[in-house]
Amino acid sequence: MNEQIEQVGKVHVRKWRDGGATRLVLLVHGYTEHGGRYAPLARFLAGRGSLVVAPDHVGHGLSGGERGVIADFEAVVNDLHSVIEAYGDGLDVVVIGHSMGGLLATRYVQRHPKRLAGLVLSAPAVGVAPFLETVLAMPEIPEQGFDGALLSRDPAVGEDNAADPLVWHGPWRRATLEGALATDRAVEVGPGFGDLPLLYLHGTDDRIISPAGALPVVERLAGSRSDFHMLPDQRHEIFNEIGKEVTFSMVAEFVERVAGAGR
Repeated sequence: MNEQIEQVGKVHVRKWRDGGATRLVLLVHGYTEHGGRYAPLARFLAGRGSLVVAPDHVGHGLSGGERGVIADFEAVVNDLHSVIEAYGDGLDVVVIGHSMGGLLATRYVQRHPKRLAGLVLSAPAVGVAPFLETVLAMPEIPEQGFDGALLSRDPAVGEDNAADPLVWHGPWRRATLEGALATDRAVEVGPGFGDLPLLYLHGTDDRIISPAGALPVVERLAGSRSDFHMLPDQRHEIFNEIGKEVTFSMVAEFVERVAGAGR
């Protein structure tokens, strides 16, 4: 299924599927990357009846802005809402947020608690305030020191990431770390998810976003309609892991269960 690229406000949006969609799925990517890295998952979901969209955040991918810089995460939440309003008229909406995208998706639910039919969090970057505070207290922000092997057990994933010209390979951006810290603190004092259906997925061998830090935050926010799955031996990018087809099916079944043909 071909990918189309459109623009909504300040951001470029990748779209899979034109007509006949029974629901909208919004993919929210993580720091340094872009929505195109989720094309296999998007095609899988689109093939089962969903309109799938993936905006590139400001400073990322095809969208404008200084590379790697998101100074205002609340503004990105506004961008996500604009994308949902542009494509989701009359459709149930499920948001899938990975890593930093999981932090943004969590904040979206806190600000728009009635808009979604379901939420999928993949290794969400929540509960990361202690790490961010430590880094920001350093005299100089360190280099990322990125190791592609942390993404997946499949070595091709790290190699493709390193060669991708739309991925930010430069140093940590102070403004982005400060924005993430402010949003993580806002999540901590914000409301829970209520009765919103939730699917939480996290690899047990994730050394980028620790399950030990993220899981307690999500458990506190989650309501009674929540499913938690720790994926044995998987690393940070579960949608690019060995055996990802099983995870794709798990996500698709959740999406189809919670999101019907229309609002």
